[in-house]
Amino acid sequence: MDQPISLDAVIEFLVSTPFFDGLDPFERAEVVRIMEVIRLQEGEEVFHEGTSGDSWYVIFEGEVRVLKDADTEAESEIARLGPGKCFDEMAILNGMPRSANVRAAGPLTIFRFRRDRFDGLLAQGSLGAYKLVAAMARVLSHRHRQLTHQIFDLLAGQAQVPAAQAASASVDRYQVSE
Repeated sequence: MDQPISLDAVIEFLVSTPFFDGLDPFERAEVVRIMEVIRLQEGEEVFHEGTSGDSWYVIFEGEVRVLKDADTEAESEIARLGPGKCFDEMAILNGMPRSANVRAAGPLTIFRFRRDRFDGLLAQGSLGAYKLVAAMARVLSHRHRQLTHQIFDLLAGQAQVPAAQAASASVDRYQVSE
């Protein structure tokens, strides 16, 4: 994991990852120029809930745990994401504070795209950057649709149980990632 990643390996990854597969070679080169490689060990934090949304990430190797602070001192794992998955796309789109904690679930290599550098590509009229924004919109739309179904299922299930049980129903089974 500590060995440098070859440019060929990065290109092969981008070509085989649905999020990037619509980019032509020139557009992929633009993206690679603004990309940072980050390596973390198990338990190390990628970012903490409430911090400024200044980057988005793509997992090259390993997994991350997406954790939500609970009212108690414990955190709840709401998702686990592996290679090829992206997270924190909303940071690129709106810069709002992050809505969860993300930690390495083991050795991890991620690609980070800083918002200011990505905005620079957009300002230059980069078609690749606009294609990535469209890919982000598809991911977020899919997640929104899943959440809508989960909320409907939860509400439909509560309508069929006594009020006391409905009040104590847990939403832990509904997993949403950012």
